[in-house]
Amino acid sequence: MQTLALVSITLCLAVNVWAQKPRHCRSPPLVVGSLTVSAREGEFFAEAKYSYDALLKRVRLREFGCNSSQAFHTDKLILFRKRVMYDISYHNHSCKRVPLRVHFHPMEVPREAQLLSEVVLGSSSAPGQGLLVNIWVGNVSETGGKYFSTFTEFGCLPVSSIYYSNSTGWVITSFFNNMYGIGNPEDFIPPDFCMQKENEETEWGTERDFFEALF
Repeated sequence: MQTLALVSITLCLAVNVWAQKPRHCRSPPLVVGSLTVSAREGEFFAEAKYSYDALLKRVRLREFGCNSSQAFHTDKLILFRKRVMYDISYHNHSCKRVPLRVHFHPMEVPREAQLLSEVVLGSSSAPGQGLLVNIWVGNVSETGGKYFSTFTEFGCLPVSSIYYSNSTGWVITSFFNNMYGIGNPEDFIPPDFCMQKENEETEWGTERDFFEALF
């Protein structure tokens, strides 16, 4: 009986340890929120509001910031299924239509990513004072890039990402004010003036990856 009890306790401990081990995960399919991006050794900085739809592979980004001391405001609608990105300006009713060479990558911890550490942001001294997150590292074979990504343990929401490739340099992204669902479905519908023929670009863009498309 003592042996059976010892085996049972050992199995329970093993199950508890396995259950607590961070796992690869994917963010909810519909998310809205805000983010900041810093790149090119501080020459590029932007803050953006985003809408993310993994079901139909669509992203909307409204950002403002500074690029080499020049202020800018952009509104991008990225439709990966149609392989096109709209660069929209409501100020002068103009629209650039740029074909995309990149594929949709959901907000997730890639299967090949390696767990670097599990940490608490804030304090673990009392409930509600900290946020449990997992830090993952990996490589992007398509671009030769490397990344450090931080996701929440519960909910699998992105917290931050550090990305590097020879073409982009260091790109640091921080996410905040994430919420489930899509507030306005029309975010993913291009305005009428984007459908005008003179606003279309028939040549493929030069973007090599998603980050270059944002720049």
